[in-house]
Amino acid sequence: MIYISDLREGDRVSGIYLCKNKVNAKTKVGKSYYSLTLQDKTGTVDAKVWDLSSGIDHFEAMDFIHVEGDVTVFQGVNQLNIRRIRKAHEGEYEQADYLPSTKFDEEEMKTELLAFVRSVKNTHLRGLLESFFVEDKDFWKEFCLHSAARSVHHSFVGGLLQHTLRVTQLCDFYCRQYLALHRDLLISGALLHDIGKTKEISNFPENDYTDAGQLIGHIVIGYEMITERIRKMPGFPEKLANELGHLILSHHGELEYGSPKKPALLEAVALHHADNTDAKLELVTELVENAVSGSWLGYQKLIESNLRKTSDPE
Repeated sequence: MIYISDLREGDRVSGIYLCKNKVNAKTKVGKSYYSLTLQDKTGTVDAKVWDLSSGIDHFEAMDFIHVEGDVTVFQGVNQLNIRRIRKAHEGEYEQADYLPSTKFDEEEMKTELLAFVRSVKNTHLRGLLESFFVEDKDFWKEFCLHSAARSVHHSFVGGLLQHTLRVTQLCDFYCRQYLALHRDLLISGALLHDIGKTKEISNFPENDYTDAGQLIGHIVIGYEMITERIRKMPGFPEKLANELGHLILSHHGELEYGSPKKPALLEAVALHHADNTDAKLELVTELVENAVSGSWLGYQKLIESNLRKTSDPE
């Protein structure tokens, strides 16, 4: 088996991959074909099955499939043209080989995130953070294994931990540059801003939206999780609870991006930009990661630009 990150144009592939997504499509002349997303622990690759007439056994999304095909390049990105497919049998694969994971050391990220929890001086906010990240062992385990998105960015095991830590690091930097920021409030908002994703997105290997995720979304889910926890903490100041809640509800910045409120506090503006910065940089990093140096990747809707990978330095 060749890992997806090692695929190169011209490679002949014969191996097992997780079929993350399957779309029945038609060409402009009406011929049916499959458009697939294949996944292993190193990432995903777009795949096409142009000829459905023979050698293609029945399979569905989320099946482990054995494929034979050739690697081509389309708009600067690898694409796998598949000739044969069969469902893989139990014992032919290890599921862990097909779950993409953070490239960073998980234990180091956990240690640094918990250090941020301990750095919060306000006893009410620190108590709230500890109730999630220290005392609630089930939540902490789920949080560390979860992705931060279904497919857009940080969609891998440990993605939520990595994204939350990066956002918190950015907010910590902001606090050293802009002294008017209320550090305890901003750091708390950064650590808690995406906890609703533990209920918005299902566990791996599915990593797909739950009913609650589709109907309510992680922003409101997270706000409700925090509000419920605060109700169990006698003496938690109402004004502080409202300000923290506002950071959670406004961190996407715009109503059209899913925020029930637009940022109205300095700390809310800072959190929104930190969240957006890490999400966009990770998104572009993932898009260009397996692209050819100097190649144009085409128009990318999520960044509203025709994207190009930087040339290798001479």
